[in-house]
Amino acid sequence: MSSSVSPRPLPPSGTAVTAPTAPTAWTPWPAPVVPTALPRRRPRQVGLYLMLTSGALLSVFPLYWLLVIASNTTSDIYKSPPKLWPGGHLVENIGNAFDRVDFLAPLVNTVFVAVAVTFLVLFFDSLAAFAFAKFQFPGRNALFTAVLVTFMLPMQLAIIPQFITMVNLGWVGQLHALIIPAAANAFGIFWLRQYISSAVPDELMDASVLDGAGFMRQYVTVCLPLIRPGLGFLGLYTFIATWNDYLWPLTVLTDPRRITLQVALAQLQSAFGQDYGMIMAGALLAVVPLLVIFLIGARQFIGDIAKGAIR
Repeated sequence: MSSSVSPRPLPPSGTAVTAPTAPTAWTPWPAPVVPTALPRRRPRQVGLYLMLTSGALLSVFPLYWLLVIASNTTSDIYKSPPKLWPGGHLVENIGNAFDRVDFLAPLVNTVFVAVAVTFLVLFFDSLAAFAFAKFQFPGRNALFTAVLVTFMLPMQLAIIPQFITMVNLGWVGQLHALIIPAAANAFGIFWLRQYISSAVPDELMDASVLDGAGFMRQYVTVCLPLIRPGLGFLGLYTFIATWNDYLWPLTVLTDPRRITLQVALAQLQSAFGQDYGMIMAGALLAVVPLLVIFLIGARQFIGDIAKGAIR
């Protein structure tokens, strides 16, 4: 069966003949840009953010109110309605506070006592907690129970026997009467014992024993690098508590040249009238170093936690 193909007709004479062009590639239209929808916040998340924000504002408000009172005069403080914004008398109130009490010597004494107590507490409490957490020895549970019992007793019960001890030692009026009795505390031992139990693996302790490491080497090379976040929290807590301590320094310090900052603040009060602007200016001077230490220590504390999570 044959098929015939009809020839293509020729163009008329005088018509220019052009070569056929190659078909161009098909280019699709650009895809339409679809706006991405914003992630929807669940009501539970929004409520959590609002609760956290409210808690943060409530925590900061006492510091703000301290600044407001410290920057106003006493007459401005008693006005109704009260002033809600800082005034322009902060420098004047700070000058009046320095005229009434010399804050430099109490500030130096407080820094020295707080740093010394913090260092001793971190050393002795971590040693005791490491022994309680990772070693078996006779009477371990009984000793730890005794530590917990002392932690439950009120601090005021120990003032009289502690003061009698300081009198017998001849330490009344001296700064080491504040440092030596606070060199270790039950809370630090309990806190670090619980932290070491979970942060220091038993397998790592066994490996260090196979390497011939003794107690102090295990403490320095195995325990301390793993419990830095716990030490950071305990250091912040101890420094702030020592800085704010008032009752024991007031009881044992008799030399005006060796008083601490909290005792010096109490001397700003007068029996004939209260200059609340001046008193709050002195309190603000006592709070500012704590804020700086807290911000620096909290940043280091959070960084150590992140490093521990990565490890």
